[in-house]
Amino acid sequence: MDSVNVQEAKTHLSRLLARVTAGEEIVISRYGRPIARLVPANPVPKRRVGGGWESSISMDDSFDDELPQEWMAPLEP
Repeated sequence: MDSVNVQEAKTHLSRLLARVTAGEEIVISRYGRPIARLVPANPVPKRRVGGGWESSISMDDSFDDELPQEWMAPLEP
């Protein structure tokens, strides 16, 4: 986390916003004391990792079997 003073924040606001958009957090200080923090309004979502439900879900052996005719009849043109 980077820290800038108020004058620097005023002068380089566009650059600071670009850095915040990239995911950085920036602290704005006055007289060496933190007074505000710039953070992304919509944080970058974390990348999803597959396989979390792998051991929790199972398919019945008949999952790929053909449907009975009474189910298929209304679907056929």
